[in-house]
Amino acid sequence: MNNTQTIAASQEKILELANQLAKEFSKTAVKRDREGGTPLHERNLLRKSGLLALPIPKEYGGYGAGWPIVFKVVNIIAKADSSLAHLLGYHYLTVCSTFLFGSTKQYKTFYKETASQQLFWGNAFNPRDSGLKAVRENGRLMLSGSKSFCSGATDSDRLLVSAQEEGSDEVLLCVLPTHRAGIVTEDNWDGFGQRQTDSGSVKFEDVIVYEEEILYKAAEEQKVFPTVRTHLAQLMLTHLLYGIAQGALEESKAYVKAHTKPWISSDVEAAEQDPYIIQQYGEMSLNLHACSALIEKAVAEFDHAWKKEDALTKQQRGESGVAIALAKTFTVKTVLHITSTIFDGMGARATSDQYKFDRYWRNARTISLHDPIAYKLRDIGKWCLSSELPPITPYS
Repeated sequence: MNNTQTIAASQEKILELANQLAKEFSKTAVKRDREGGTPLHERNLLRKSGLLALPIPKEYGGYGAGWPIVFKVVNIIAKADSSLAHLLGYHYLTVCSTFLFGSTKQYKTFYKETASQQLFWGNAFNPRDSGLKAVRENGRLMLSGSKSFCSGATDSDRLLVSAQEEGSDEVLLCVLPTHRAGIVTEDNWDGFGQRQTDSGSVKFEDVIVYEEEILYKAAEEQKVFPTVRTHLAQLMLTHLLYGIAQGALEESKAYVKAHTKPWISSDVEAAEQDPYIIQQYGEMSLNLHACSALIEKAVAEFDHAWKKEDALTKQQRGESGVAIALAKTFTVKTVLHITSTIFDGMGARATSDQYKFDRYWRNARTISLHDPIAYKLRDIGKWCLSSELPPITPYS
């Protein structure tokens, strides 16, 4: 077997494993959506699967999978349960941030321990929340305050943390063990969607940070490459949204065929023969295929940018950003349309609480508000009219 065949066989095994997990997660998705809280059993299944080490290079104990496969895995899980895909996607985002912002010694250490111990990473990075302060006291760095929207923090093993350095405009980025003294994850996430993403607040009460745990200071930011973390985050969210749309369409099709009755004046024997329903599903399918093409292009652009590393230029980063903005914006519009339109085809009985079909819309609506697509459209429009690159921000 040559190298290309070996890689293909490995990818097939990874995708098979992801599909097995997705099938298992789908069995309890409705029940867990009702309950909310932390999906401990499912998180442990992800640990046992080995998929937490998916993007980590083989020399550090991981699968060494490329981004197209990583995103595909997140997408597969999202079709079954977007909350669990959210946890997994943010795990990849946070652990790989050490490669973007850390020293060679740091990211090698974090990669190796994550792969060997199947550590789950959580997020306390929220760039718009400046409620966490870093203070130097008696030669030690201490964190005090809180961070909100900390996806995956509960039941995590490591946290990627950003804090405002007191008395300056600098932002500090560090990696901490979640169970360090003074760190308290709070179960206060009450969003109507993505109910099992553990996205509550994290409190820090005089938490010690050691020098080797500090990844980043704003004054040291010189190169373009670390800023593609934003692109990675946006693509993770896009694949969550795409998976929700796929899952909603598939489940609604099955319902229409099994339960929906033809309308009394439709003159057809089965609901799936109704010309209006056929048109609805034709339009939804069309938009999903368009999403797929835009996402595929965005992933290819990002993968190319990632491989450039420190040689990446602002122009290349910007062009990748435009491709991602196009994919995300169209996917947001598509998933919100699909998760609402499926009820037109399924009918009134599909609103029964036993099915929880509304979870698809609730989940999509929640993710879609992460950052306004109006500003994505602005970036796209400026690029179209003036070839102006999107600004480098934590969201673009």
